Amino acid sequence: MLKEQVELSATKRRLRIEIPAEALESEIQKSLREVQRRSNIPGFRPGKAPMSLIEKKFGKNVESEVLEKAIPTFYAEAVKEAGITPLSGPELEDSLDFKRNEPLSLTVTVDVRPKVEPLSYSGLTVKDVPIEFSEEEVDRVLRNLAEERASYESVDSGIENGDLVTLDYSARGDEGSAKDVVLKVGSAPYPEELSKSLLGHKQGEEFVAEVEFPEDSPLPLAGKKPTLTIVVKDVKRRVSEHIDDEFAKDLGYEGLDALRERVRQNILASKTRHTDRLKEGEILNQLVESHVFEVPEGMVNAELEGLVSEAVAASRGEQKEEDLREQFKPKAEKGVRASILLDLIGEKEGVSVSDEEMKEEILSLAQRFQVTPENIMKYHVARDGSLDKFRRGLYERKVLKNLLAGATVTQGDQA
Repeated sequence: MLKEQVELSATKRRLRIEIPAEALESEIQKSLREVQRRSNIPGFRPGKAPMSLIEKKFGKNVESEVLEKAIPTFYAEAVKEAGITPLSGPELEDSLDFKRNEPLSLTVTVDVRPKVEPLSYSGLTVKDVPIEFSEEEVDRVLRNLAEERASYESVDSGIENGDLVTLDYSARGDEGSAKDVVLKVGSAPYPEELSKSLLGHKQGEEFVAEVEFPEDSPLPLAGKKPTLTIVVKDVKRRVSEHIDDEFAKDLGYEGLDALRERVRQNILASKTRHTDRLKEGEILNQLVESHVFEVPEGMVNAELEGLVSEAVAASRGEQKEEDLREQFKPKAEKGVRASILLDLIGEKEGVSVSDEEMKEEILSLAQRFQVTPENIMKYHVARDGSLDKFRRGLYERKVLKNLLAGATVTQGDQA
């Protein structure tokens, strides 16, 4: 139960909680009796070992298990009594000093949601960005689809960049040889000189070329400049499918017209999502700029850690973490402020996310990225530990969607 609440700041509270001795002892005795019932100790009939022996052998483990369950329960009750909304897990100020048959006192600090008064979200404005696209965009998508389904076919013409070539080579002297080497002309790991020497030659031709292999080459001839005798055994070229009715049918459509219509719908949906994100960004900026309040340090640090980790990974460690922290701190504070505002507005408007809405969103993402719903869930659980962050994102988008619906629309530029 809550014994004391101290306001350390607008976003931090200290709670002194006391768990009654009788509550803990009752659970300990209950657990010990259960251990006794299940015990099979040599020298005693199953379940009949004396309680003194059970206490001695299992007492400490039982105490730990009871505390692990009791502390979160009484903490939750104390939070309810305090009338606060924690935004982070509690931090224990002192080590636990537990003694049997005595009350357990613990003091924790916790980040809380600050009061935002007045909370105002009327009078928001967004630019109406008309969504338009051309048939050239549709053609570009179809060409990309055809490229994705392209295959390599043997050709009798001279070798070109991008061709797959199968060849044998032997170096003069004892520098080595290889058979049935397959390489893509113009691509690593073979030197550019070798690719250039192949251009124009045909299947069945034999020729000689001097090729320098760089020192850092992963190939056996690294650091050497041998004279190679090369035999071209096969030349394959990437051939894209024709974009016609048959192509569309292979993709599961009645014909090319049906495929083009689906591509148009996908482009429209993608551009709509993009413009909606722009509008949501406008709304968030207006909300953040019109509400000034202290943000919880713990939330800012957690947000900052995520931003810095992503930046470090993207720069492959070339940027210093301390510089990135300074750079991203304003962004982290803004993100936390926006999240708190969306929370408050959502509560005031009665917004919630049902399990059915979660399923619909997962199915939608699965269809968009052409993966199974199970893979979508596994990805988020692996990344975040649960689907809570996924639900949170859906909640915030739902609040923003409601705000968009009530915003005043002004004319904007074409998307």
